[in-house]
Formats: sequence, structure tokens, C-alpha cells
Amino acid sequence: MSNTLRSEDVPGHPDFRHLDSIAGIAVDLRYAGAGNFVGRDLYSPLDCAWLHREAAAAIEKVVAWLAQRAPGHQVLLLDALRPHRVQEQLWDALAGTSLQMYLAPPERGSIHSFGMAVDITLLDPSGRELDMGTGFDDMTELSHPALEARHLASGALSAAQAANRQLLRDAMFQAGFAGINSEWWHFDCGDRVLVRRDYTRVL
Repeated sequence: MSNTLRSEDVPGHPDFRHLDSIAGIAVDLRYAGAGNFVGRDLYSPLDCAWLHREAAAAIEKVVAWLAQRAPGHQVLLLDALRPHRVQEQLWDALAGTSLQMYLAPPERGSIHSFGMAVDITLLDPSGRELDMGTGFDDMTELSHPALEARHLASGALSAAQAANRQLLRDAMFQAGFAGINSEWWHFDCGDRVLVRRDYTRVL
């Protein structure tokens, strides 16, 4: 892997911005505590509250759009920069299970490891997470945007839950993010092929 940077060297690097520098967002990095599918803190002692400056600027566009279109709603970032070494730990934690389909294999690399992907949801004006039909990292078909029409038809997903997901997508897409078929919370900033080719991977 060429064009790499150690996670410890991210602070002070001109390509990255700390999440603290983005006004109007809430942050709850789920892999920095035990509230994730592995059940332990995967980030300490690393500070993973970073994004590539392009992704950070795009999140600022999301904040501005929400202020206009859904006043009182707030971005909640659940994951941002995920170092490659952590991606390897997640991959190993799901070894031998069908759930590995929810992760980018380490040899290809996650867009999170470039600081160019986010896991994200929205808070309502009372500060509660919007009901998206599943929680974060729910590795079932109910989390799949590609299957929402089917889940709506069966009643597994309510119209209100689908509308909440659509609000999140509308906010993200207008800022240049792209979603994926299997996780309503995951968005890439820009083209993942170009990101893997041209951007710096954090180890």
C-alpha cells in the first residue's frame, strides 16, 4: 500500500480535520466504546474523531441543508476515520460468518480508512435518534436500503421509518455522499475507486 499514514500522525496533517472543527454536529463514535457488535473499545488509545477535509466540508453542507429543510434536526456521527488496523480487527471478529459481507475486506480496504466515509444518523429536535427501523450495525436485511420497498410492503418497515431514512439520504446525497445497498447509515464521500487510488490510507 503506497500513500499511507499512521493514525498517530493524523493530528496536524493538512488533509484531515478533527470532528470538533465541524459546527452543529453531535458525535458518538460507537467503536470508541463497547456499544458495537464486537462489544469492546476498538479505538483507544487512538483518537479517531477525524475526517478527510473534503468529507468534513461535505458534512458542513449536510448541516446547512438540515437547518433549511428540517430545522432542529442534527447530524449524529457514529463513525468517521477508521484506521486500517481496526478494519482488520473487525474483519477477524466476523471470520467464518456470513456477516463478513458487511465489511470491506482488509486487502481492498474500507473507505473509512481514508477518512472519506461516515456512519451517520439524525437526531430529532428533542435530541433523540430518529427511528430508522433498526439500530446502527444491525446486520440484517431490514438495514438494507435496497430492500426497503419489500420491507414497507410486508410491514416490517413503517412509512415513518422509511421517511426518516429518506430524509437522511436526501441530506447526504445533496452534499455529494453516496449510499450503499446494505446499510442505511453508511455513506461514502465521492467515488470509492478514486478514493482508494488517490487518497491517503490511515493505518
